[in-house]
Amino acid sequence: MEKKEFLSMEQQYDERVIEIARVAKVVKGGRRFQFRVAVVAGDNNGRVGLGVGKANAVPDAMRKATERAHKNMRSVAVYSTTIPHIVNGKVAGAKVMLKPASRGTGVIAAGGVRAVLEAAGIRDILTKSLGSANVLNVVKATFDALDQLKSPEEEATRRGKSVKEMLPFWDRRKNA
Repeated sequence: MEKKEFLSMEQQYDERVIEIARVAKVVKGGRRFQFRVAVVAGDNNGRVGLGVGKANAVPDAMRKATERAHKNMRSVAVYSTTIPHIVNGKVAGAKVMLKPASRGTGVIAAGGVRAVLEAAGIRDILTKSLGSANVLNVVKATFDALDQLKSPEEEATRRGKSVKEMLPFWDRRKNA
């Protein structure tokens, strides 16, 4: 009975394969090839994780990556359908800027950044990827940016202001 509940919890995640790469290890007799798979898993409600798996066959690598993505899930501060404030993430040479957008804008992102944001449940956001185009580093930079996000309530209490003052500008307008 408990096992079925566990399986149903596992199936509710939005899983996206962001990269499948053949990697080689040079040994005395030549090269040994393996497959590296990167998977993003999220619950579309503010939790998202990244997993990387390596194996001799793609299905085994995907299974490993998915399991690791589920273990590495983390919470993200989401405000309505966007993020509360502008944030920049950096890993190695890859830089990612995430900027909140008004309702109806959609996810303006490509590749791995889009996969991470949609799996996290963010529906309206503007992004810009700078520097390196290495897919894994860009995704890790996106996670770095998401980790820096603070909820409007938390930041309002820290600054001694009202929560309304911390919201994105389109929610502060008088006629909104």
